[in-house]
Amino acid sequence: MKKILILTTALTGFAVSAGAQELTVMSWGGAYGEAQTEAHVKPWAAASGFAAKMVDSDNPATPIKAMVEAGNVTIDVASLEYADAIRLCDEGMLEPIDIASLPAGADGTPAADDFLAGAVTECGVSTDIWSNVFAYDSSKLTGTVPTTAADFFDLEKFPGKRGLKKGAKAVLEFALIADGVPVGEVYDVLSTPEGVDRAFAKLDTIKSEVVWWEAGSQAPQLLADGEVVMTTAYNGRIFNAAIAENKPFEIVWDGQIYENEMYAIPKGAPNKDKALEFIAYATSTEGLRAQATYISYGPARKSALAEELIYKDGKTVMGPHLPTAPENMTNALETSAEFWVDRNAELNERFNAWLAQ
Repeated sequence: MKKILILTTALTGFAVSAGAQELTVMSWGGAYGEAQTEAHVKPWAAASGFAAKMVDSDNPATPIKAMVEAGNVTIDVASLEYADAIRLCDEGMLEPIDIASLPAGADGTPAADDFLAGAVTECGVSTDIWSNVFAYDSSKLTGTVPTTAADFFDLEKFPGKRGLKKGAKAVLEFALIADGVPVGEVYDVLSTPEGVDRAFAKLDTIKSEVVWWEAGSQAPQLLADGEVVMTTAYNGRIFNAAIAENKPFEIVWDGQIYENEMYAIPKGAPNKDKALEFIAYATSTEGLRAQATYISYGPARKSALAEELIYKDGKTVMGPHLPTAPENMTNALETSAEFWVDRNAELNERFNAWLAQ
């Protein structure tokens, strides 16, 4: 996705010059970055009269940490994974956000009661609930198709390459689910040396057939190019490819691993006050509903779920495509932010060593 600069005359009556201050939002690019741009960045700029732009990163947590440590912060708002938002907050790298500063729901419910449990933390506010799933190309897999996490690891039943995200998080959990660990016990198992060994042993069974991806846009591209038979992916990326681009992709929800995505403000953001205004706007009932009409990630406010959501094409009902749809939650795991805050460095070190073997 190209980087976007929005200049507006909406409230000021005159054009904002290119040299004026502007709000900079960093997100993940692709279909997700586009959804946030269209639902949040553009309309906020028009409503506020303050210029805004979106920039992309494979993982915003990495450059945000580097900027704050260097004392040279150029980003005002960052879209962060839940565990990263908590970790960076604990490290003093994010500005606190008072839930009382967030608007009430469209039905008047105070923000503290309107947001779903865990959706607002000391330094972050949820923009959506997304998930890691796996998907296949139905034009290439006919007859018997995968329906469970275990099928992803079954090279005999489904021969061919697999796409996997290059990192420990969500990959180790997925491996344990596929190996028969009940979702309610995954983190208990993964908290033990034996459990970690078990996850890597399961990954060993497909390691020779794995194509690793790092950016979210790569997963659907691997499927489209026929480089893999199936791949893990962010559910919104597969939805976008299937609905907006008419790709014959099917999501398997069994073993999905879901979490909140958070808007946060880096410590030392050049436009902190505007950043707070932006987050309040974007995470309002209307802001969250708007984003969910562009990509299949669930809103984190109860009031945003009160009415049916329709995709931007005007006909696709979003409910069945959301991670939180009841039929998609039958064997779903919520990411443990606490676990990954404590174990991220250790398990990624082990993961990288395993990759090099």
